[in-house]
Amino acid sequence: MLLLDDHLLFAQAVRAILEDAGMEVVATLSDPAEAEAALDPLAPDVVLVDLGLPGISGIEVGERMMARRPGLKLVAVTASTEPSDAEATLQAGFHGFLTKDTDAPRFVSALRLVLDGQAVFPRRLVAKKPAGSEQEREAALLAGQLTERELQVLAQLVEGADGDEIARRLSISRNTVRTHIQNVLAKLGVHSRLEAAAFAVRHGVVKARRAR
Repeated sequence: MLLLDDHLLFAQAVRAILEDAGMEVVATLSDPAEAEAALDPLAPDVVLVDLGLPGISGIEVGERMMARRPGLKLVAVTASTEPSDAEATLQAGFHGFLTKDTDAPRFVSALRLVLDGQAVFPRRLVAKKPAGSEQEREAALLAGQLTERELQVLAQLVEGADGDEIARRLSISRNTVRTHIQNVLAKLGVHSRLEAAAFAVRHGVVKARRAR
């Protein structure tokens, strides 16, 4: 795990909490360019990114990191409680959004979920469009195309399950899982499993698990 935050005292406190919980922190950095350069030699599986970095958006930094290392999990850590910020990180492909007032046990619990491949976004902050809005009506129409089995597969994607795990949980073949996922992506008009999971959470098709 790598921490990118220009408030070093906060970052050092977070590092101590994570290491006490048995998590490995490979670096605590304050400079975005240095953090990007450290991705290859340090190979973190998760990067915690402060959204309020000086002179640059943490979302922009995160997007560059994900482009550089596909599969990297990004978690926004911020003082912001604006739903628009949570929504922006979700749209950008981040795996989580944690506010800096989160208590230590919940912070650790949330990161464990991310490490397990799940998305962690406070539902109170992930802005849902008004039920009567054009966007929400369109989302409802798209989701309405899904079969019961495809909804079950989508729920597993939200939980972060991979193809083998979905096959085991639903007692279907790996090839059948692949077909269902392709159908889900096509019907929702998205291009990846993460986008499908984000769509499901954002529009209330499937509820994401919350850190406990």
